Amino acid sequence: MSNDLRLIFPLWLGGNLREYHFGAQMLAWLAPETTSPVEQVPVTPLDEQPGIEEGILGRSKLMQDLDNASAIIRKHQPERITVLGGDCLIDLEPFAWLSERYGDGLGILWIDTHPDVMTPAQYANAHAHVLGALMGNGDCDLTRRVPRPVPASRVMIAGLHSPNACEADFIRTKGIRTVSPEAIRAGSQDIANWIAAEKITHLAIHFDLDVLDFHQFRAVMFARPDDAPGKWDGVAKGKLTLAEAAAVIAQADGAADVVGLGIAEHLPWDAINLKNLLATLPLLRKA
Repeated sequence: MSNDLRLIFPLWLGGNLREYHFGAQMLAWLAPETTSPVEQVPVTPLDEQPGIEEGILGRSKLMQDLDNASAIIRKHQPERITVLGGDCLIDLEPFAWLSERYGDGLGILWIDTHPDVMTPAQYANAHAHVLGALMGNGDCDLTRRVPRPVPASRVMIAGLHSPNACEADFIRTKGIRTVSPEAIRAGSQDIANWIAAEKITHLAIHFDLDVLDFHQFRAVMFARPDDAPGKWDGVAKGKLTLAEAAAVIAQADGAADVVGLGIAEHLPWDAINLKNLLATLPLLRKA
C-alpha cells in the first residue's frame, strides 16, 4: 500500500544493551522486501556511556532517539507502520501516531512475556515503561508523546505470565485483559472476542520476541550463552513457540485491520558472536 511506512529502529538505549542495534539490522535483512518507503531511525551512538537522569537511564539521549522517530513518521504521515527493532520502546512513537489517526477504533495487542507498564520508580530502563506510557501512565517525558492515550479496555496482553507485584497490581487495577501461554496453546479465542466486544476496527500489534520459549528460539535475551547460570532466575521467560505466536497474530489479523506491527528485542547471539570472531581473523580484521 502506498501509504505504508517501514521503520528500521535499532534502538538500544531503552534496554541498555548495545546488541539490540545489530539485532534490528539483522531483522531488517531477514524481513521480506517492500515497495513502501523504508527509513532507518538515527539512534544514540554505540560508544555512549549513559547515566541515570531523573530515574531513566540515558534520558536526554533517549528522548532524541524518540524525536528522530517522530520526525520521520510525521514526514510520511503513514496509515500503516511496521517497526523493526530494537528494544521495546521502538513502538512508543509509532503506536502514539496510530492512536491519533484512528482514535476510538484503535486497539493494542501486546504480545509479550512482560507487560512493560513500569515507571522510573521501579526500573530505570525505559523499554519496560512503553505500554504504560501509551495508556497515559508514567514519566511525563514519555506520556507527553501520546496525545491520545489508549484506554485499558482497548489493550490486551498475550503471552503474559508471572508478572511482578507492581505489574500485577497495575493490570488488575486498570482491568487489562490478558491471555496466558497455556490458553493460547489450548486455542483460546479471547483475542478475537476482545476485538469484537470493544468494537476495535484497527489494531497495533507489538511482538516482543522474548515471548518465545528460549529453548526453541534462541535469538532472545534469556538464551545468551555467556550468562552465568541462574542469572534470570525469578524473571518470567517466554513460553510460546513460533507457531503459537503466529497463530495469535493470525487470529488478530482476522478480526481487525492491522495497521501497526512492531517486532522487538531480537538478539541473535550466535550471529553476534560469529561477527565478533570474524573481526579478529587474519585477512578479515581491520588493519
